[in-house]
Amino acid sequence: MNAASSSSRRHPARSTGLSDAPIWRRLQPFCAGTLVVVLIGIPLWLVVATAGKSRGEALTPDLSPPSHWRLLANLEEVWRQGRVPAAFFGSLLIVVPAVIGVLVVGSMAAWILARRRSRLTATLYALAISGIVLPPAIVTLVLLLRQLGLAGSAIGMICVYMGIYLSTVIFFVTGFVRTIPASLEEAAQIDGAGPVRVFVRVVLPLLRPVLATATILICLYVWNDVFYAFFIVGGRLDTLPLNLFQVASAGLYLNNWHLIFAYVILMSLPLVAVFAVAQRRIISGITNGAVR
Repeated sequence: MNAASSSSRRHPARSTGLSDAPIWRRLQPFCAGTLVVVLIGIPLWLVVATAGKSRGEALTPDLSPPSHWRLLANLEEVWRQGRVPAAFFGSLLIVVPAVIGVLVVGSMAAWILARRRSRLTATLYALAISGIVLPPAIVTLVLLLRQLGLAGSAIGMICVYMGIYLSTVIFFVTGFVRTIPASLEEAAQIDGAGPVRVFVRVVLPLLRPVLATATILICLYVWNDVFYAFFIVGGRLDTLPLNLFQVASAGLYLNNWHLIFAYVILMSLPLVAVFAVAQRRIISGITNGAVR
């Protein structure tokens, strides 16, 4: 026994079954941190540093810090002369109804597709998520909106975004609904709840984590979109990306990279706020689900 204990003291790794981790595992945190700095930190610093420079320093954007920070002054100039408030409310007019509408319609459709098992439902699900890999034809969309009298209107743009991103919401929510026990819905039905009440009172609260994730993705896509907005509402309604495209070609912003990057910062602040709120929802939803 004494010999065994002395042997274990001389060879602790052999007695406990532990060994030194491979060098690649020890380098993983360093590699991950380096990757984050290269892919996120450097571009972010380039935007902030250029937005804080004067016009002369920002003629050739680089990673050097400004000799005198003018970030707040540049942001104020962009806000006053770049028609940012009107473009901001134009973006809100499209983004908020589009995101809410696609989340509500997509989650209801995903609930039905997840609970009903048949060949018809499987076919409908395949068709519903096909929009993820099949890009919409912009010419067809414009012609269809003209026939419906919605071309150049906010309602037409909202309908386009809902149609484009409905497949994404259905794909995310359907898989999440299948993990929810059907006994919860059956208990509510026994208590006399109808389908709408079951969805609103039982299913929808449990979908908060996945809906928060979908909200981040869809807000990111819709808020930064310039392609579809240019062809559908271009010239009739200002959004932040469209306004940036227009003023960047005008005399005020021509080669004024410090103002262009300051505009980018202003345009990104609402997305940062949405991400912060949705991230809290994701964490709280996962925690509540684990406790339950």
